[in-house]
Amino acid sequence: MIPLEDNYIDVIGKAQRGLNISDEELAKRAAVPFEKLQRLKEGKLDEEVLARIAPVLGLGKKALLDLAKGLYYPKDPGVIPGFFHFNTRWEDMTVNNYLLWDTMTKEAAAFDTGGNCTEMLDAIKVNGLSVKYILLTHTHADHIAELGRLKRAVEAPAYCCQLEIIPGAEPFSPGKTFQLGNLSISSFLTNGHSPGGVSYYVTGGKRNLVIVGDSLFAGSMGGGNYSYTEALRNNREKILTLPDDTIICPGHGPLTTVGEEKVHNPFFAFN
Repeated sequence: MIPLEDNYIDVIGKAQRGLNISDEELAKRAAVPFEKLQRLKEGKLDEEVLARIAPVLGLGKKALLDLAKGLYYPKDPGVIPGFFHFNTRWEDMTVNNYLLWDTMTKEAAAFDTGGNCTEMLDAIKVNGLSVKYILLTHTHADHIAELGRLKRAVEAPAYCCQLEIIPGAEPFSPGKTFQLGNLSISSFLTNGHSPGGVSYYVTGGKRNLVIVGDSLFAGSMGGGNYSYTEALRNNREKILTLPDDTIICPGHGPLTTVGEEKVHNPFFAFN
């Protein structure tokens, strides 16, 4: 079971940084003692303090409290035909990469490389797949660490958003569609975490999937390093408007669904 990428302290910190709100300002605006806020951020849960700071940070109180109490973990989607999820080590963390294929034609696409693509290469060989595309969600080091090795092994072109051009990958404009047999992979811009973050929406298989990189995590989201406002807007308007049963495949942490994140993600759930 892959742990959630972020705990409630991480979520609070990302919201603070995105909104440029210091601890002192947050305590003042939430009308809570500064010392109590500090203890909360050190891991001592105080439900009253948490409830007061959540609206100041634009976070859902219930979702944030459930996260703090360890009450949220997304449901396992089970086996998805023609789809593998790899969770690989990168320095002191883990990062995901994915393999998708049409079960009839065996045409495949790899999404990101993770910190180590050995498992992916083994799966490609065992399943007799022909990789047509290597599709990058963004170009942060942990997601492209094995790009050269993967390209050499599968002899397929790599693609990245034209807003994040790197050597070894062909730039494209979001909106481009890639085809794998009966599977259609549409791309759309979900920048905010990075300048050219792209998500890929896959239809035509047993389940609809969206590979989102670090745009969105189960119970959290990637930091708005490039634009916090754009990150929130893209997640809300482009990813969370997909059908509720769409499986979200994030860059870190476990798989989740659109429906679950609309209810359980503190950045977007306000029930």
